[in-house]
Amino acid sequence: QVQLVESGGGLVQTGGSLRLSCAASGRTFSNYVVAWFRQAPGKEREFVAAISQSGGSTNYANSVKGRLTISRDNAKNTVYLEMNSLKPEDTAVYYCAAKFTWTNINSELRAYGNWGQGTQVTVSS
Repeated sequence: QVQLVESGGGLVQTGGSLRLSCAASGRTFSNYVVAWFRQAPGKEREFVAAISQSGGSTNYANSVKGRLTISRDNAKNTVYLEMNSLKPEDTAVYYCAAKFTWTNINSELRAYGNWGQGTQVTVSS
């Protein structure tokens, strides 16, 4: 098991930027694929981005491509989500999650067995 703690959320205006962090503790962090998901009020949790164990491969949801960037620093046991050109529809609770295996489909929520508690991102219009 790996424990995950998100931070960096907040209130920002349309067009603004935020950087979310996902700090890990417990098992060897570099063994895990890490993803960001988000859940808006009244909606299902949806995939945002994923990064492979080494950081050499990434996946993004079409809705965030070109605006959000996932990265990781294994020496710091941390994954980041750089968020630019934010829109009101990006408002949600953002969760990081971890799993062992990088596959062709890394957007499946049920594949992730480790989750953080979430951090709120609110984009005002």
